[in-house]
Amino acid sequence: MSRWPAKEAMQERILDTAGRLFYGQGIRAVGVDTIASEIGISKRTLYNYFPSKDELIVAYLSRHFIQAKASDRPLLEQILRYFDWLERWFATDTFRGCPFVNAVAELGDPTHPGAKMAVAFKEQRRLWLRDALARLNVADPDGLATQVAILVEGAIIAALIRGDPGMAGAAKAAARVLLTAAGRAGSRRSPRARAADRAGPVPQIPGGRPSAQGAISRILMSRTQRSQVATPSSRAFCARLSLRQRYSASNGLPPVRMACGSSLA
Repeated sequence: MSRWPAKEAMQERILDTAGRLFYGQGIRAVGVDTIASEIGISKRTLYNYFPSKDELIVAYLSRHFIQAKASDRPLLEQILRYFDWLERWFATDTFRGCPFVNAVAELGDPTHPGAKMAVAFKEQRRLWLRDALARLNVADPDGLATQVAILVEGAIIAALIRGDPGMAGAAKAAARVLLTAAGRAGSRRSPRARAADRAGPVPQIPGGRPSAQGAISRILMSRTQRSQVATPSSRAFCARLSLRQRYSASNGLPPVRMACGSSLA
């Protein structure tokens, strides 16, 4: 029974050493001989645990394939706090970028198991964002999740190139703008704005200037419509006409007189 704990312990030693060397120096730059020598074992012994370097690479990346943890914090806070974690990571002496991105760049083969694992990891994180945003009832959670994920990737690369952990804070600010805009998109519109939406766009002439005839024709009502103004919809109707009045005044169009609640004067 003591053999299995010893085997597991050796596997951990190999992975610890390979992980440190792969991440610090590069997957292609570090050979199996170097890893075995660092541990103090033969190359053959190492292959008894990991039959090929490719399998060792996959095992190394598997250690970084961590599922997003469940939390009781508000979802918006969880999303933004991830950038705080990134900043702390960027500030460590061992930061060398994302191990998955590094692996894809070094392997140069999208069919390699390590490259496929990198894609799976990134998509897993994006899907977590999508599900969180969907629960926040934002517009287009899938598209917004992709945008936030791009900010994460950009922060990692910028911090690596510039050596500045503050890139995480800049990405966080950008993410906050995106999330705020998405929240506003789903907010309740004012009665005046909704009335303007119902009125629709003012007809345009080829030169781009609104046509006077089109503007006035949208304001005038038939006698039948006038009789319906003194209904619960009169407020929205008056707001609509008020917008058109201001439009006519600002564009030099003939004034339109109205008496809200009864009929057009």
